[in-house]
Order: sequence, then C-alpha cells, then structure tokens
Amino acid sequence: MYQIDFNNHVNIYFCGIGGISMSGLAEILLDAGFNVSGSDRQQSELTDYLSKNGAGIFIGQCEENITKDVDVFVYTAAIHSDHPEYKKASSLGIPMLTRAELLGQMMRNYKLPIAISGTHGKTTVTSMISDILLKSEKDPTLLVGGMLETIGGNYRIGHSDYFVTEACEYTNSFLSFFPKASVILNIEEDHLDFFKDLDDIRSSFHRFAKLSPDNGVVIINGEIENVDEITKDIDSKVITFGSDSRSDYYPSGIHFDGNGISHFTLNSPNHEPEDFSLRVPGSHNIMNAVAAVALADFLCVDRRSTKKALSEFKGSKRRFEFRGQVNGFTVVDDYAHHPSEIKATLTATKDYPHKKVWCIFQPHTYTRTKAFLDEFVEALTLADATILTDIYAARETDTLGVSAKDISDKLTALGKESYYISDFSEIEKFVLKNCSQNDLLITMGAGNVVNIADNLVK
Repeated sequence: MYQIDFNNHVNIYFCGIGGISMSGLAEILLDAGFNVSGSDRQQSELTDYLSKNGAGIFIGQCEENITKDVDVFVYTAAIHSDHPEYKKASSLGIPMLTRAELLGQMMRNYKLPIAISGTHGKTTVTSMISDILLKSEKDPTLLVGGMLETIGGNYRIGHSDYFVTEACEYTNSFLSFFPKASVILNIEEDHLDFFKDLDDIRSSFHRFAKLSPDNGVVIINGEIENVDEITKDIDSKVITFGSDSRSDYYPSGIHFDGNGISHFTLNSPNHEPEDFSLRVPGSHNIMNAVAAVALADFLCVDRRSTKKALSEFKGSKRRFEFRGQVNGFTVVDDYAHHPSEIKATLTATKDYPHKKVWCIFQPHTYTRTKAFLDEFVEALTLADATILTDIYAARETDTLGVSAKDISDKLTALGKESYYISDFSEIEKFVLKNCSQNDLLITMGAGNVVNIADNLVK
C-alpha cells in the first residue's frame, strides 16, 4: 500500500472532494503543505472553500481530470472500478488509497489519535469530545461527521497531539485506522448491503477494538450483548459505560426540567459522584455524555472543563436541531435513519414541551428499509402523526420491491395517524394546514428531508 510521507508534500487527488469527510481531509493536507486537487459532481460551499484555499477543483468527473503528475488517488466507498476517474488513475498506474486508508495514515502522524465508533451516536459523541477538548484548550485536530457550530464546520485543524475522528464500520473502513483511544457506543444491525448479519458486524467491531495498543483504551457500552466477545484478547485497557453500576461509568438521579434540560449524577472510578447537566434532550444523549466523560478522563482533561463543555453543548447540525417556529409550532430536524435512532429521538420528545408530535420521515436506502420495515413501523408509533415521503436511494438503484408507502400503510393498520405524500411542496402545504400552535414537527432522515424544515421556517 502507498504510504503518505508527511515530510514529502506530493500531489494528492480526491475523487469526491466535496464530501463532508473528504473535504476535511483535503483541508488538513492543504494546511500541511500538500498539493491538493479533486473533483465532485456539483459545486458546493465546501468545494468553493477548498478552491479559495488553494485546491484545484473540477466540477464534473471525467478521465481528463486525471493527469500523470497525480502522485496518489483517493476515493470513497461510493466510487467503483467503472468510474471514469478511477479507471484513468488505474491505467496510469497511479497509487490509490481509500478515504479510510488515507485517514488511518494521517492518524499515525499524531500521538493521541481518537476514534468514535458505533451504529449510531458517533457524530454526537465526536462533537461532545471536540467541545470538551476545545474548552480545555487542547488545540485538537477534528473530523466530525456533521456540522458543528463551535468550529464553524465539520473539521478543525489543530497543532497538538490530539486527533479526533468518527469511525464508521461500513465496508470495514474503520479497520484501516490506528487509534490510541477507541469508543464503541453500540453494535446493531445496519449496512446489510455489506455485512452478512449481526455476527459479521460484531466480528468487525471486535477487530476494531483490537486496534488500540497496550497503552491505549477501548471505552465500550457495557450493555452490548455479550460484550466480553468484543473485548476478549485485546491489549488495551477496557472501560465500560452504561445505565447502572454494572459499568465503570454510569448516571443516576436522572431528571428533566420544564425546558427539557437533563440533570444527572455521574458515577465513575477515581472520582466522587458529580452532578452534570445537558441541554440536548433525551436519555440517549445522557449515555452519549457519559461515554464522552469516560474518554475525557482517560485523556486527563480537568473535570471542570468537561462539565462546562457538556452544560453548554448545543449538539451538531441535524441532531434534534431547532430550526425555527412557524404559525406557533416548533420545527426540529434530526438525522435519525435507523430504527434505534428514531426511537431515541421520538422518546426524547416526551421531555420536550409540546402538544402533538408530527414526524416527517424519509427512509434512507431500499436495503435498510426492506431489512427493518417492521422496526421502522414500531419506532414511528411513538409519534402522534407521521408523514412518509419517498425513500432516499443514496448509493442504490434497485428498489427491492419496497416503498415508503409500505411503512405508512402498516402504521395506518395499527390505528396510527399516518400519511404518504411523495412531493415535498405538498408536504409543506399539508403541514401548514394541519399543524397547530405548540405542536412539535420533526423532519427526520439522512437524505434531503431537511429541505422541508428549511422551507417551512423561511
């Protein structure tokens, strides 16, 4: 495999440079003095920003973009061997790295590389630890899978030993990483277009856990089923977090005030019980915060900085994000696209002031929708009323004979208020007509359903 030498600033080409992760990697390498270029299918704020900072940007992807002076070609899992740029780079014998392989090599350039993994919650916990490290003036380099207000984007270039990134299991990409500190938030079925089954996923997370060295740590949810199978025969220290005293770190005395702000006591080894508060709603975010505290403690962050950062934490973009108010009802947007995430978000609304909860859900990929059809239905029963819109295909083309209407029909059969509306503008008209004062409306999904929220508040 081609090895990046950070003392030799070669020409690096990013195929899909406008992606939220690829753009961050490109900017870090630009800052380090590399010559960076790349392409994307369409212009965006991210491509414009990279261009202003010295990257060569091509809008449109074709073989002519790849020239002999490219030293290494970087691509994502969405790029296949029939892609014109991939084919040209291959024909020219240009060394190739996946996005994950490049990220793994970059991690080796730091003394304290940190990787946050899990089926869900990665972006929130990465954002939490980012704010904690910033509050404690650790000057970290950060790669977040969403937009974080604190850093004004999805990445930050620091000049210390700390490097923080999300670690996604899809296509086993996180197995290319070199973390000293790893976090495993949860392990559930997902990405079944790649993994065979849950056992296959668990095997992948076990291999990820083994990547941390003997002077490192794996911080893992102690309530993962048969958690010892994940942590067996690993060299690093293991710290567990969970909902009760069976784990090393756990909350107690949880309560929510009238504004949906949570308060809890954190119990942990080597510290007296301490009171924490969290403004992002939901019990799931308390567990996210507990994991972040465990990681901060391993990094020797002062607890006062940790508590202050968490009390001020506003969340990242598209995670129960307040978008505005329309006709007296509140509009919130959330990235939830897995049944467990949907259940956690809708459960959190119980502690958020509202009269009626409306959920506009856009399923993400046909594979996930077909695999979890009944689980989606069960999770969405937690909303008072649900509006389904068409599946966001993302990387897929085969519909697998499933549609969003299937979810809506099953909800209706259960006696739940449910509507299937494919057109976004029709959804907006329906909402303006039917949502009442003090209702809570959530646009939900990993696709472009957020556009509905934006149009409503405009």
